[in-house]
Amino acid sequence: MDNRAVMEFDRHIKLRHLRTFTEVARLGSVGKAGDSLHVSQPAVSKTLAELETALGAKLLARGRGGVQLTPVGRMFHAYATASLAALRQGIEGVSETLAASDLRLAIGALPSVAARIVPDAVIEMQRVAPEAGLTIVSGPTGYLMAELASGSLDLVIGRLGDPRSMAGFSFAQLYSERISLVVRPGHPLIGCAEPAEIARYPLLFPDGEAAIRTIAEQFFIAHGLPRRRDRIETVAESFGRAYVRKTDAVWVISSGVVALDVAEGMLAELPLAMADTLGPVGLTMRGEGDPSPALRLFIEAVRTTVGRLGLAR
Repeated sequence: MDNRAVMEFDRHIKLRHLRTFTEVARLGSVGKAGDSLHVSQPAVSKTLAELETALGAKLLARGRGGVQLTPVGRMFHAYATASLAALRQGIEGVSETLAASDLRLAIGALPSVAARIVPDAVIEMQRVAPEAGLTIVSGPTGYLMAELASGSLDLVIGRLGDPRSMAGFSFAQLYSERISLVVRPGHPLIGCAEPAEIARYPLLFPDGEAAIRTIAEQFFIAHGLPRRRDRIETVAESFGRAYVRKTDAVWVISSGVVALDVAEGMLAELPLAMADTLGPVGLTMRGEGDPSPALRLFIEAVRTTVGRLGLAR
């Protein structure tokens, strides 16, 4: 069956068709099924006729002894009951999970997504699941991964770290992100596309806990920029913003951390070719078990946000 035929079935077969069909099969009587469903016998007969017409097959044989399934009806009944059971379990699972008064999801967010992705994802989550509480924790990769491993966090959103530290975790990529080199407005380097000029100015560099540390080192080595003893190493974005605005320092940072600052004119990005610093940003979870219904809703809220921002290209 091709996709167009499946879509045609989707338009014609409704939940009421499946419920009516399975109830008639269970009770062996159109009349009894009508009583059980609180509808008239003619309404049951009409619903069954619609279902058989949509499928193009006879599902029930009517006789003096009641109603019996045809061979095709028995096959379809197995799928119909399984579908209804799965739907019922899903609805109950979401309702029970979100109804828990003490429900909280603990989400870890690396700095590159804490300002760019997470606020809109939280707004979307509040729209679709207002009963769910959220705790948002930000910090360096090592800290967040340790919290995830211990069970203190349900999910970490951010750039993929060292692959050697991913044992026992699963990672699903959302988009790719590069490193940016940013300065204060009016900085002498604005408009300069020569990496060698960076050596003339103070440098803010990601510290050893940062997910971008290795790739930042590789970028500097590739462009012949020596490792300077006087550089300041930090992952504290609040300090970085304040320091860069007060000095002529160049800040090496994930583009997501400063995307809003650049867009609002608070910082300026140097026009350097940074494609070689692209790395995956995504969702990291513990490898065992399935996400709870609430966590699945939050993951979908994150994906919706990423799509709305046009990052997943």
